[in-house]
Amino acid sequence: MSNETTTLVSLKEAMKRVDHKLQALEAEFKKLDFTKDNLIQKFEHHSRMLASQEAQDELWTAVLALKFTSMELNIIYSYVIEVLICLHTHVLEKLPELVRGLPTLASVLRKKVKNKHIRVVWESVLEECGLQEADVLVLCTFFIAHGNKAEHYSAKVRQMYIRDVPFMITNMVKNQALQNGLLRAVQLIEKGKAVTAPEEQKSSLKELIPTVKN
Repeated sequence: MSNETTTLVSLKEAMKRVDHKLQALEAEFKKLDFTKDNLIQKFEHHSRMLASQEAQDELWTAVLALKFTSMELNIIYSYVIEVLICLHTHVLEKLPELVRGLPTLASVLRKKVKNKHIRVVWESVLEECGLQEADVLVLCTFFIAHGNKAEHYSAKVRQMYIRDVPFMITNMVKNQALQNGLLRAVQLIEKGKAVTAPEEQKSSLKELIPTVKN
């Protein structure tokens, strides 16, 4: 074998080794990219979880720190409970076949997580009512914090005490999420989209406590 042939063979073998190394490096970089993407996703998820927990803590603090008088608290509570019952009622209207399986709003909130059909209906009801999930969280938090001591006032009684509830909320509630949720609740009721709140439905809302806390 001539020197030129030997050199050519050696060069080809060297190129193969280089090619193998490049392929190995490419595979290693792909693994590193995959690991990097996983770490970024985990970090973003953790950041969202922390932000969500912080927002919930701020919401609870704001709800518990409200300086409403007993009468003002009852008025706000009345709007809140009527909206929660309104949501439950509208869901049942769209899912008449599931009336027995969804006896409370708590059952809707619980089952919509795994049941796509219920979730789609729930999202449809929220859209029709002009509400968001964040508003429901606000209303449920308010109900849990003050439901045991508050009293429901009818629309006529509410009008006797305070004529401009949105103004009261805007001036007294500083937490933006809480303010927005309460204002939307008042707006929804004043539009007449809510329904009368039977006593048994008010009682059933107490089941919201374990659902929301979890």
